[in-house]
Amino acid sequence: MQLKLISFVLIILHCMDYTGCQQHNTSRHWQHKQISGVSSGCQQGGCLTCSDYNGCLSCKPRFFMHLERSGMKQIGVCMTSCPSGFYGTRSRERNTCTKCSPECDSCFNKKFCMRCRIGFYLHRGDCRNNCPEDMVRSDTQRECVRIAECPAECELCVNSETCTRCQPGLYQLNGRCHRVCPDDYEPNDKLMECVPQVHCQVAEWSEWTPCSRSGTTCGFKRGQETRTRQVLQYPSPFGGPCPEISEIKDCVVIRRTCPDFSSFTIPQSGQTSGPTGSAAHFHSHMNGSSTTTGKGPLYLLAGRRPNDRKQRRNRNNNRKDNKGIRREKKRERERARDTGDRQDSRNKTEHRHRRGHYLEPFSPKEGLEQ
Repeated sequence: MQLKLISFVLIILHCMDYTGCQQHNTSRHWQHKQISGVSSGCQQGGCLTCSDYNGCLSCKPRFFMHLERSGMKQIGVCMTSCPSGFYGTRSRERNTCTKCSPECDSCFNKKFCMRCRIGFYLHRGDCRNNCPEDMVRSDTQRECVRIAECPAECELCVNSETCTRCQPGLYQLNGRCHRVCPDDYEPNDKLMECVPQVHCQVAEWSEWTPCSRSGTTCGFKRGQETRTRQVLQYPSPFGGPCPEISEIKDCVVIRRTCPDFSSFTIPQSGQTSGPTGSAAHFHSHMNGSSTTTGKGPLYLLAGRRPNDRKQRRNRNNNRKDNKGIRREKKRERERARDTGDRQDSRNKTEHRHRRGHYLEPFSPKEGLEQ
């Protein structure tokens, strides 16, 4: 009886020691998992096992393992389907995403593309730069398509609705051919296309100029004022023409006499003496300042300069000389005419003497005596 009791106690103690060992081993295994960063309770739904540093290490069945680069490391992601540019491969060990060829945007496997990148065109699963001779490139589909029957006005086309080149004499606009371009468009014979019309654009009017007549602002009562504006955009051949860019209107001012410049003296070069007389008074009155500078007088009166005055004096002197010459020639003609008259009368007298027809003057007294 005692032996049985002792055996039962030993068995109970042995069981208690075994339970403690199991708990100790379990805690050590959990510490090992925490140290390595591996966990079976991942946050991502498709992960079977994961790491805090590398993401998913294995995926659940029917999920694909895809590696995404993040800086210098790669992070595993479990996905139901591979992203664009990758295709899925299945095996007993794992399902992975494999990258397509460089010219493929999406593919079924390494050798069969389903959509090409920009600049390539799909033909029978292959992405090519150029299409076969009986096919044309479609930029929207990125595929090689067969040449469709073009409309009668098209010379080349992408399909039955889009022309790329029109028949001679027609103009292209938005894939269609026109004999006459629509409104707001005009034909371009060099490109054989309908291009938008360009209309003229002008700036705002300038201010009216002072009232003037023949380039002067004095000596008249009625003159003209002028204003202009610039062209900002010249029109195309069929665009709206430009409006008037200058305007002139009549004006009336109080008539004032132009100043007399006869007393205006022209100094020699290097002299600084200014104008004198009434011209000097007018100059100082108009400008409100001195009429001389360090370089000489200010010749601003009515826009006249010393050279103009010299030329005018020369012309006047030439006229005077011409008048004197004409008067002298006239005197010579008169003297020649007087000399000729006296010579004619002398010749007539001598001629009468020779013929004996010279008669003495008749006296009435002598006639009575006879």
